[in-house]
Amino acid sequence: MTADDWWKIALGVGFGIDLVIRVLSVIIIPRNRRPQTAMAWLLAIFFLPFVGILLFLLFGSRRLPKKRRLKQREINDYILDTTEGFDDVSHDHPWLDPVVELNRTLGAMPLVGGNTAKLFGEPVSSLAAMTEAIDGAKKYVHAEFYIFAHDKTTAPFFDALENAVKRGLHVRVLLDHVAGLRTKDYYRTVRRFNRMGVDWHLMLPIQPLQGKWQRPDLRNHRKILVVDGTVAFTGSQNIIDPSYNKRGNIKRGLQWKDLMVRFEGPIVAGINALFVTDWYSETDELLLRETSDVPRPKLTNALDAQVVPSGPGFAGENNLRLFNSLLYMAQERIMISSPYFVPDESMLYAITTAAQKGIQVDLFVSEIGDQPLVYHAQRSYYEALLKAGVHIWLYRSPTVLHSKFFTIDDEVAVIGSSNMDMRSFSLNLEISVMVHGRSFVEDLRGIEAEYRSKSRELSLDEWMERPLPARVLDNVARLTAAVQ
Repeated sequence: MTADDWWKIALGVGFGIDLVIRVLSVIIIPRNRRPQTAMAWLLAIFFLPFVGILLFLLFGSRRLPKKRRLKQREINDYILDTTEGFDDVSHDHPWLDPVVELNRTLGAMPLVGGNTAKLFGEPVSSLAAMTEAIDGAKKYVHAEFYIFAHDKTTAPFFDALENAVKRGLHVRVLLDHVAGLRTKDYYRTVRRFNRMGVDWHLMLPIQPLQGKWQRPDLRNHRKILVVDGTVAFTGSQNIIDPSYNKRGNIKRGLQWKDLMVRFEGPIVAGINALFVTDWYSETDELLLRETSDVPRPKLTNALDAQVVPSGPGFAGENNLRLFNSLLYMAQERIMISSPYFVPDESMLYAITTAAQKGIQVDLFVSEIGDQPLVYHAQRSYYEALLKAGVHIWLYRSPTVLHSKFFTIDDEVAVIGSSNMDMRSFSLNLEISVMVHGRSFVEDLRGIEAEYRSKSRELSLDEWMERPLPARVLDNVARLTAAVQ
């Protein structure tokens, strides 16, 4: 057989494999996926068949391993059995009841009353408040953050954890594996944990030699601190310097601006139950309910609150369903702050429909971006939003507005770790807390006023005059955002 014959055989085999890949892709990829996500994967495979199918095999499934999904179902029963505060719920919000039931159906957490909340709009103040809470701990500390980094800014927080261990408290720490590896001080941080004697574990570790493997970009993005079951913090802030200790950020003068909330009341048990869920997933240890013996006084302006967990451990996209339900219920105004705003089609319709109905919709995003693909994908939605009547506010550089919350009228707010992007909807484990109460929304209005004073409004005329290369880049980036 000649070399030409071998070449023809190889060409035929290659053509056959290529054809099989394309045909099977059309059959398999659209199954249980959004049309835009399936189309993005199909485009990648049809243009680059072998590279595309390899990427799909690595990143195409957003499901966690079966063992972890079974643990999630098991822990849901635990959450229901360890919840207090049903009797304290105010019953003056019948329009909100369907959303509460939706959240219960999807994530098992109930609505509980008798809560208080305090906002911290600066990383320095929130870090100091969390450190102070740890210093006052008497039983235990549960700390779960997407990123932990021991640096000059966070050193007092780490010292507080160490002192809690020395006082004989059980200090448990969870941090995301991949996010940690990407930080400059990861190995110094874990050595610090070891010296401190805290009980720490990695979340969603990528350790194939130890049998720990799932899609590499499925991440635990939650930020949670619980002290003694009486105080809890959550929001957008990681335990790291606001520059994220990156040379490029420091050179550009970039600083992250976050928003955290300190809760007291029955909602703390719900937030802690989410920590317990993640602890169980990573360690196989189911923590027993540690009740608080601190009496809870009746409050005149107490808040109703509900924890809404989301992520690939759940069958539905809990946060997206919550967000859309509330957006359609708005009657007067919607205010959104999200550092990474890449909505799916359903959310885009919900927001633009609200604006077209005459509801005031304000979107606060950063003037600059730290993640180029996400930044340009986000910009591709501005034209549709502006044409619908959405007011887009660009928080001025060099600050990266990292706060994640939104308000509906003067009644309801949602705050937590979740961005309004497809990654947070489908790939990340997130925490959102829905809060019902005018006083809390009024406090967020103060945050909104501050953001507005430091932002400039983007006009449709200005946006339509941007250069053609920028438009092309935005639209191409939008395609990549759908590949999940």
